[in-house]
Amino acid sequence: MTPSPHADALLDTLFPLWQFVIGVAVALFVVVATYRLAMRGPSRMRAAMLVTGAAIVGITVVGILSNRHI
Repeated sequence: MTPSPHADALLDTLFPLWQFVIGVAVALFVVVATYRLAMRGPSRMRAAMLVTGAAIVGITVVGILSNRHI
């Protein structure tokens, strides 16, 4: 059973709206978390930045290695 073209058109119209809502929620969470972390002091902020940087580098290395072709 294939969905009707009307259902596809409705989903195509709503999809960008949901992406926007999710993006705003994630951005708001990041801003609040960064503010709360900054209020705890520079030593915790430095540690958090080091952990975040290490995570970004690790994810990048795993992504590059997983996409390599032999």
